[in-house]
Order: sequence, then structure tokens, then C-alpha cells
Amino acid sequence: MTTVTDVMTRNVRTLSPSSTIADAAMAMEELDVGVIPVCEGDKLLGLVTDRDIVVRAVAQGLGGDTPLSKVMSTDIRSARADDDLDTVLADMASSQIRRLPVLDGEERLIGIISIGDIALKGQDEEDVGQSLGEISAPA
Repeated sequence: MTTVTDVMTRNVRTLSPSSTIADAAMAMEELDVGVIPVCEGDKLLGLVTDRDIVVRAVAQGLGGDTPLSKVMSTDIRSARADDDLDTVLADMASSQIRRLPVLDGEERLIGIISIGDIALKGQDEEDVGQSLGEISAPA
């Protein structure tokens, strides 16, 4: 059985709730990612995505100095390191989620898993393709 820990990205860059949307945008550009976990220490409080910045900040006329606590998503689904990868992939597809934070047994952020991680690290191409199609389908 392949688990989340086999394919997840570790050592994820995080920002604090008081960090700004400009900080998040710069980190996203530097890392070439579309999501940054927002944490207090290693406790996950939310996620900020490039879409959050556009829809919740720019479209509302908020400046780059707006704290992430005002625009981050707080209703977060997550995976556990020992979760079965096929189950997580199916959950991502049914929920139309492209990436999930990975938590340990004490609810600490230990990584992130994306559809790209799964595709790059040996999951069945047909399963990944089907899941990506389900994730991308209009709701």
C-alpha cells in the first residue's frame, strides 16, 4: 500500500496569520506554488491560495498589506501521513481539491500533497488522469 508519506512534499514554507498578502504572493512566486499554509508554529490555521488573493483581496480592493487572516481559507480538509494514497486521491477527486495539507497525529503540519506529487511519484497515470478530470470538472 502506498501512503501519503511516500509522495508528499515535506519542509513546506508557511506564513503566519499576520503576514500580508504581498508576502504570500512573493512566496508563491519564489516557490512556484499556488498555496501557502498559514500556521502559528506548526499548528495549521488556514491556507491562502492564489485564488484567495485574487477573489478575496484584489477583487475587493484590499491592499498588499492586508493580513492573511482576512483572506485565508479556514475550512480546510487534510490528509494524514499514513492515509492510503488511493483513498486520498479519490477524496481529492470527489471534493475537487488539488492539494491537501498533511498533518501528523498531533494535528501538526508535516507536509502537503498535491495531484502533481501523486502524478510525479509513481501513481497509476490512468487513475491520476481520471481524478484530475473530476477535480477540474465544473461543480
